Amino acid sequence: MENLEKIDEIRNRTGVSYRLAKDALEKCDGDLVEALIYLEELQDEPDWAERIHVEGHELVRRVKQLIHEGNVRRVIVRQGDKTLLEIPVTVGTLGALFLPTLAALGTIAAMVAECTIVVERRAEPGRAPKPEDEDSESDSV
Repeated sequence: MENLEKIDEIRNRTGVSYRLAKDALEKCDGDLVEALIYLEELQDEPDWAERIHVEGHELVRRVKQLIHEGNVRRVIVRQGDKTLLEIPVTVGTLGALFLPTLAALGTIAAMVAECTIVVERRAEPGRAPKPEDEDSESDSV
């Protein structure tokens, strides 16, 4: 299999860019399976986290907005040091399975005045992460 075919196969299986597929293939000495494993492990770790402070009544709207973004891995709702709810991004993409989580989030929103949403994100390769909101703080992970 030629390199271009391997790169196309990596892209088809992972959805990464040509450059990232090529770099992974080179890093793994042309071994397609090793390149796929390398990219899988690379994607398992979030690149950075963002903390957003919100009022309770804004919680559901803001979490819905975050889940619809493409580079979000997990959303964690905290009040102080206590974790109230963790939402993996896959739950947000499953539609009907997200409804009970949304109901729980609504209950939490009714009970808290303020909370923090921690958003674990993937940074695009070669690009520094940039927070979208002025009220957010970024932490490297």
